[in-house]
Amino acid sequence: MSNNITWHEHKISRAEREKLNGHKGCVIWFTGLSASGKSTVANLVEQKLYQRGVRSYLLDGDNVRFGLNAAPDTLKERHGAEFANRFGLGFSAEDREENIRRIGAVSKLFCEAGMIALTAFISPYRRDRDAIRATLDEGDFMEIFVDTPIEICEQRDPKGLYKKVRAGEIKGFTGIDDPYEAPVQPELHLDGGNKDADTLAEEVISHLENAGVIPAADRCQDTREGMVEV
Repeated sequence: MSNNITWHEHKISRAEREKLNGHKGCVIWFTGLSASGKSTVANLVEQKLYQRGVRSYLLDGDNVRFGLNAAPDTLKERHGAEFANRFGLGFSAEDREENIRRIGAVSKLFCEAGMIALTAFISPYRRDRDAIRATLDEGDFMEIFVDTPIEICEQRDPKGLYKKVRAGEIKGFTGIDDPYEAPVQPELHLDGGNKDADTLAEEVISHLENAGVIPAADRCQDTREGMVEV
């Protein structure tokens, strides 16, 4: 590491930020196959948190590919081929690792700001998810496995990706010709094959209550600023 880089401590502590927000910060990491329901459940969880006045932000796998983790083709027009090839991210194992590393770093910033960062990424490799966990304090990383059988994912296929894979148009697709390493001990295991999205979202909210991240609903009251403990 360069000797010209120095870490600067913030004048406002994480505890002070959490006190202002009325809840703890954490990273909720949804993982599962494409079309498993990760984004749908994560969006519902964010809506439920918002209704309680909980400060959160959802980082979605597709959305970050438009900016923070843009592909080379996206960057090439504005920045040139050399820049695009150096900083753009595709879908190789190495690029996926960097994609998750960047998201983990951003998620940590939200967490330290006393907010709840929700992420919805396939994040197929266990080592990459574990690496993010290792950067956070104990209890800050909640791995949530949206466990949906690939047969059901392929039936849903909202983006038509599985159809393209079967037609030979996409190679290296997670769950078919590229591995998906399921979590060994996730904080929460969601049955995406047999339960609807709202039920799964409620399970996540209950888990956050039980973990003491957010106050239970019956211990809160509405205010113009959101939910406060009573």
